[in-house]
This record gives sequence, C-alpha cells and structure tokens, in this order.
Amino acid sequence: MSVAVPSADFRSAQAAAADIREGRTTARAEVQAALARARNDRFNAYTAVFAERALAQAEAIDADLAAGRPVGPLAGVPFAVKNLFDVAGQTTIAGSKIRRDAPPAAHDATAVRRLTAAGAVLVGALNMDEFAYGFVTENAHDGPTRNPHDLARIAGGSSGGSAAAVSGGLVPLTLGSDTNGSIRIPASLCGVFGLKPTLGRLSRQGAFPFVESLDHVGPFARSVADLTLAYDLMQGADPLDPLCRRPAEPVALRLQAIADAPLRVGVLGGWFAQGAFPEVLEALEIVADALQARRGVELPGAEQARAAAFCLTPIEAAHLHWPDLKARPLDYDPAVRDRLLAGALAPDAVAEAAHRYRPVFRDAMRRVFEDFDVLLAPASVCPAPGIGQATMEMDGQPVSVRKNLGAYTQPISFIGLPVVAAPVNRPGELPAGVQIIAPAWREDLALAAALRLEQAGVAAAHRPPEPAQ
Repeated sequence: MSVAVPSADFRSAQAAAADIREGRTTARAEVQAALARARNDRFNAYTAVFAERALAQAEAIDADLAAGRPVGPLAGVPFAVKNLFDVAGQTTIAGSKIRRDAPPAAHDATAVRRLTAAGAVLVGALNMDEFAYGFVTENAHDGPTRNPHDLARIAGGSSGGSAAAVSGGLVPLTLGSDTNGSIRIPASLCGVFGLKPTLGRLSRQGAFPFVESLDHVGPFARSVADLTLAYDLMQGADPLDPLCRRPAEPVALRLQAIADAPLRVGVLGGWFAQGAFPEVLEALEIVADALQARRGVELPGAEQARAAAFCLTPIEAAHLHWPDLKARPLDYDPAVRDRLLAGALAPDAVAEAAHRYRPVFRDAMRRVFEDFDVLLAPASVCPAPGIGQATMEMDGQPVSVRKNLGAYTQPISFIGLPVVAAPVNRPGELPAGVQIIAPAWREDLALAAALRLEQAGVAAAHRPPEPAQ
C-alpha cells in the first residue's frame, strides 16, 4: 500500500535528525519523502534528483544506527545544493546550456563533502541564474523558479532554487553561492535565513566560479540553529582553496551566550535607504526596534563600492568565459552573454580603479565598526517582483529589476564581510528580510543578533500558503 507523502515538511534539520536517531523514523523514510517532494516540485526549484546516491547513503546510516555505531549530527537529514557545486558522477551545469556536455565531476565539492560527512544526505541540485549572473532565477534553459509565497513571483537569485526549496518545505537545508547578493536576496524574497560568510571562511573548492574576488558559498535554513550548525560543519582550512586557510571557529555552543550579551547595533542609512520600498523600510524598523538600535549611521563610499563591484563582475567573469564566448556565443542566455561581452571590452583601467577602491572602502567600514558590533540594512530594495517583470519604481523612477535588486548587497560583498539575511515576521505580507552585517570573521555576532530576533519572534521563516487542492 502506498503512503501519501506531504507536499512540504517544515521541521528543522535538527528535529529531523533527532527523529531518526531516536527511532521515530528512519533515514530511508526521510530521504524517500524528500525525493518524492523533489519529483513533485511545484516551484521549479530542482534541476536534478540523485535518488540512487541518496538512498544508498540513507541505508548506510540506518545500518550504522541499528548496529549502535556513531553517526553525524545531521545523520539522515536531506539537503540539496545549487547546481554549480560539484557532485561526484554528475555534470556541474552552473545553470548553463554550454556545460551540459561537460564531463561529470570526479569528486564532491568541499562544502558538499563536509555536510555529507556529518550525515546529511544529498538529494538533488537546484535551479539558478545562468553562471550565477543574476538576481531572479529566471533561467533561460530550465525555466524560472517560483516563489513559494506567490507562484507568480520570482524567488530571487542567483540561488533562487536554494531559497525556494527551504521556503517551500522541500528540504530543511540547502547550499548556495553569493557574489553580489545571491544568498541574501533570495533568502529575503522567500522568507528564510541565509548566511554569506566572510570571504575565505568556507571553501569554494568545487563550486563553479563566477567572480574570483567576490565569490562566497553559504547555507540556507529555516532557523538560526540549523544555519549555524551547517556553517560550523563546513568550516575549516582547505588546501584546495588558497583563500580558505583559517581554522574552524565553531559558533553553535557559544551562540546563546553572545546573544544574551549587549550588542551595539547601528542602522545603515544614506545609500541603504534610497529607493527602498515601504515594506522593506517597515521590516528594517521592526528589527531595529527589537535590537534597540537607536543610532543611524552613514557609510561613506557605499555607492562607489556598489559601482566598483558592478564593474568588476563582468570584467572578471569575462576572462573565465572568453573561450566559450568566442566558440559558442549563441548557447548563452542573451542577458548573460551581453554583459560578459561588455566586460571583455572594458579597459583594464576600469578593473584597476575598482580594485584600488577596495582598501579605501574597507578602511571606512572598519572605522564604522569601532562603534558598532553589527549593522542593519535592507536585504533587497523590494519584496519579490513578478516573474518576467522588467522594471520597478525606485524613488518614482522606472529602473531595471535585474540591475537593482542587489543595490544594498553589493557594497558589502565588495569587501567580503559576513552577513546573515534574516526574514522579518510580518504575517500576511510578502517576505522582506534584513541584512545583519558583522566585521570580518565575526559571523558569530551576526548569527547572535539573528538568534535574538528569532527568540523574540521578530525573525521567523515564513510558512507559505498551502497549495490549492
């Protein structure tokens, strides 16, 4: 007799792991349910499902539990990854047409391998903007990922599939990447937590590159505890990533103590309020009140930092893609191809000027952090626009959706600071999130502020409406 599988499961990763360890369910049952949800995915979050691999790992975990052998903290918990992460035996397509005939990956990416070593079970790969170049996940080859809160709206990007899969209850944990805001924006639009760690904190080995000086990888989750645990499990130096040299500095066991201690919280204004929709400013005000953030602060040079990141993105990416741009230009999404070609044609002086501005802006931010532990800013300029929507209004002027969703995230990416995107609890409204920004290597402060908000009921993953029967 077949058993109906719920279309969503909103338990935390750690609750699912506890159910498996304590015998209330099995790893195989959990994984089978996640695979069924992936095959019936109404959000178009998945691009591939790894049933054979997932079931084999689940059965091994159940055998270990039956024999009394130790298992990892996420044993049996299903997770999925943006399709730019290497998965052994699978082709890493990075949202593109061009890479579909590339050889399969020989090994898992480091981040995938570390979660798997902790017992998490990889069930599939997730939709994204082509080569991570976008904020909308309207993929020209795999179609748009739909926001679980309104299927006519975007999930954000470029890690839209990763955010939608967590938001829609398909899996409790996913991995994404963030170059200019690609974790923070979809987390905000889909109403879940996301972490962009410090540049170099988590290994990028095995994640298809986009912009070397801006690329980060990080997790999505429905709770701060799950986000923190996944982050801790992926930490540690990796000789295969020259930027990832720092030893692990686990956060989970000390997070509550940090959250209970005083935190100096500032609210970024100026550039970070220009053009913001009222819903976004309301969400920011709710968070600021909850954290007793009484002081606004201007961040000198934020607009210039955003411009520098905007310039570097196509220039650095064009170097990577130049052979394919010459050989197979028509196989690119035109929106991606045209920006890469513009980057290829840009004078070297543009990139040099952008790189020279990085230490200037880093010093400005360092001075701001002399007075604050964390800073708050909107994560996106607006709630989720409609799928196919080309323009929106900012300060009364029509502007491009694709170019402007990352206006508040790009300055922070430019200098690689850690950020938690936290969903603000606004019942009955479309999700809107905030960035909790911390100094370099102080992910613990951003996570602690998010935990404080979660425990106060101010930050909470939004539960999407039930599908019509």
